[in-house]
Amino acid sequence: MTAAAPGPVSPLILFEAALGGSAVTAMHMSDPVPVDVAAWTAEQDAVDEAIVALCEGPVLDVGCGPGRFAAALAARGVPALGIDVSRAAVLRARARGAVALRRAVEGPLPGEGRWGTVLLADGNIGIGGNARTLLKRCRDLARPGGLLLVEADPDPDTDVSGPLVLRAADGRSSRPMPWARAGSRVLRTIGAELGLVVSQEWELAGRVMISLRTPQIAAQH
Repeated sequence: MTAAAPGPVSPLILFEAALGGSAVTAMHMSDPVPVDVAAWTAEQDAVDEAIVALCEGPVLDVGCGPGRFAAALAARGVPALGIDVSRAAVLRARARGAVALRRAVEGPLPGEGRWGTVLLADGNIGIGGNARTLLKRCRDLARPGGLLLVEADPDPDTDVSGPLVLRAADGRSSRPMPWARAGSRVLRTIGAELGLVVSQEWELAGRVMISLRTPQIAAQH
């Protein structure tokens, strides 16, 4: 008898395989454009340096992965905390000198309402599958007058939300997980609805960042 094909695995298993160097791809089931998994495990580059320079401490790096931003901020003497749901990612972040916790952004976090910058790099606006919900959560995590630094989709009008599936070169696939992609025009619109003010937007090496300033008075829940 032929062995049955293995069923879908947890997305975390394949994310951690990517951290270990395995070839992993990701794609929205409702959108043919692949998601850049390589960005989740990339090494620091000139774009990262520009992002780090914009951060106002203390910084919360949401979905920090192996911690390149949190470690770079720590090296500059800027207080920073990385959070990630992957245990392997958190261990790697700590190994490179970052302060990191295994936490989900949706759950309780240290310093809520007091972060100078909340960072969503490497497409992490996708976490949870709803860009508006995530931006609202990050707004509430930041202090009044704080910054949300968000890496946007290169297409300013992209607005995609739906199940994402990871696939490894060895044939394994993950269970679908909710994920979103949002371009800068979409983020500007959402930000205005949430009382966020666009501070700046820039593009470098094909990556687009938008910074949103939170209201000077804490938002009402």
